[in-house]
Amino acid sequence: MLLKELTELNGVSGNEDEVREFIKKEALLHATEVKVDSMGNLICYKKGKSSEYKIMLSAHMDEVGFIVTGYKDGVIKFSPIGGIDERILPGARVLVGDKKIPGVIGSKPIHLQDKEERGNNIKLKGMYIDIGADNKEELERLTSPGDYIAFYSKYTEFGDNCIKAKALDDRVGCAMLLEILKESYQFDLYACFTVQEEVGLRGAGVAAYTVNPDLAIVLEGTTCSDVPDVNEHEYSTVMGQGAVLTLMDRTSYPNKKLVEFIYNTARENNIPVQYKKTTTGGNDAGKIQLTRGGVVVASISVPCRYIHSPVSVMSKKDFESCLNLVKKVLDKLSGDASLIGSFKD
Repeated sequence: MLLKELTELNGVSGNEDEVREFIKKEALLHATEVKVDSMGNLICYKKGKSSEYKIMLSAHMDEVGFIVTGYKDGVIKFSPIGGIDERILPGARVLVGDKKIPGVIGSKPIHLQDKEERGNNIKLKGMYIDIGADNKEELERLTSPGDYIAFYSKYTEFGDNCIKAKALDDRVGCAMLLEILKESYQFDLYACFTVQEEVGLRGAGVAAYTVNPDLAIVLEGTTCSDVPDVNEHEYSTVMGQGAVLTLMDRTSYPNKKLVEFIYNTARENNIPVQYKKTTTGGNDAGKIQLTRGGVVVASISVPCRYIHSPVSVMSKKDFESCLNLVKKVLDKLSGDASLIGSFKD
């Protein structure tokens, strides 16, 4: 499923080149046509037996990370790109710039903190990145302001079919799209690998405007909160209980008929499925839904614990549920193309 290869590539928002080139190489094996637009989106067209309808599948290539903003006393000052919980940062390993210079995120050691400081979380403005340089001049030879910084984390399989990696949001979606490109359908399929989702869903709107689809499904890695100290009624999703369908979030309101159709397809085929029980967050569906005269959208996601961190965790079983569900949904739409237009009624 290429998840190891995809998650170990670096693609902080605005710098998706490495991820795009890998995906492009894989997509060319199966797509009819592959294009890169002015934003950097990778749009892969798979011609169907009929061109009456166009279906867009979308997954974003970018990941959260950081950017070099300056230097101080031989260390790098930085700012976040995307939503990152600063509490997880001290001690994290990172790679800086195109040279992938190893570094660690540091802060004042606990031995030097006063009582008040020890009682508070360290703020990002008090952190820095140490790459082992002696002074500012050495830093300036090795890096430049504007260099991107990615988490360093190796793909690891552990436990009962679990995976730990960075960037599962949304390399899980990218991995699924590459698998789906191997299939053929009655309709024209557009597999869109988008950019800059983590900084405002910027690429998806452009891609959707270009494709002008009759229907779109976003494939995502979404929040999973089935952990200690979270009440069960506050769980967003539960790892191991299958594909996740979004009813509503901060950016989009998926088409209810399409969501119900997807849910029923899962139940008919004994595919584990669950609804997302929170309305926080958002994904590319928010911009796709508002494109041109409006697009029928839905989201199918893999639940991922510790999202937007270097140690995000998912279940292979949930990935398989999502992939199988998307394939079954597309098979049904391919078998009865009239369904595609029915969700607008």
